[in-house]
Amino acid sequence: MSPPPPLDLVRRALPELPPKLREAARFVLGHDFDVATRSMRDLAASAGTNPATFTRLAQALGYAGWDALRDAMIEVRRNGAEGPYSRRAQLDADAKGGAAASVPRAMLAADAAGLARLDADPIAAAAEALCRAPRVWSAGFRSCHSVAQLLHYQLRLFRPDEVRLVGGSGPEDLDHGAFRRGDAMVVIGFAPYSRSSVLATRMARAAGCIVIAIADTPTAPMAEGADHLLLFDAATGPGFFPSLTGAIATAQALVAASFVLGGPAAFERLRDSEARLAAQSQYLPEVDPSA
Repeated sequence: MSPPPPLDLVRRALPELPPKLREAARFVLGHDFDVATRSMRDLAASAGTNPATFTRLAQALGYAGWDALRDAMIEVRRNGAEGPYSRRAQLDADAKGGAAASVPRAMLAADAAGLARLDADPIAAAAEALCRAPRVWSAGFRSCHSVAQLLHYQLRLFRPDEVRLVGGSGPEDLDHGAFRRGDAMVVIGFAPYSRSSVLATRMARAAGCIVIAIADTPTAPMAEGADHLLLFDAATGPGFFPSLTGAIATAQALVAASFVLGGPAAFERLRDSEARLAAQSQYLPEVDPSA
């Protein structure tokens, strides 16, 4: 069995590293191209640390020294690992000989198996935290933006004045400055991880927010230090792109549980939202199928 890619080793080790090594590890995760192309002295200067810190980081990951870690990262780049989606597509084509007809069946089976593995208890615990928070922020970027929008929309049906979408009405950094202690932020992400999701999570934690991470692995960088971690399968299916099915199901279960916990007040606000939508004729009238 081949060893894990070096960036995966860094992510997995991150929570257990001493503070100085943790900062160096974060720098490596955010500057993998520089790591493969610049000297250790230059990297240390950019990271605001000393070269010996990078040596100790490499040794903590099981490498003999920095040069060995750097060589591993160069080899990864040489093999094209910076293209995660095309790599999945190639593996899929190799495995199935291009038999496209089998892919939908396999994808649906993988999603069904992934949904069966979702754990309801952590979702219920996160819903309690969500219900207690005076404001809720939903954060998802790139492909995960659709999940964040769905969560934002459904929550606003019964919490219309208390839910915000990070980056929904302007630059993300303006929302970062609006985070307040006691707010809850739900962040969604899977590998390869968005820099924006990691930054939003760090800013939310620094402001004292409760962080609920919907992620594909416990070592996801945007899930580091999260108060609640809700795991879903993203990469077990055969498609070229990771699956969001588990993330969507988790987000909807989180909203549904939060609504139940909201009690009569949540029900009344939902009725108000429905009345407003009806008054604005947002939906086509229902047709009696027996007519």
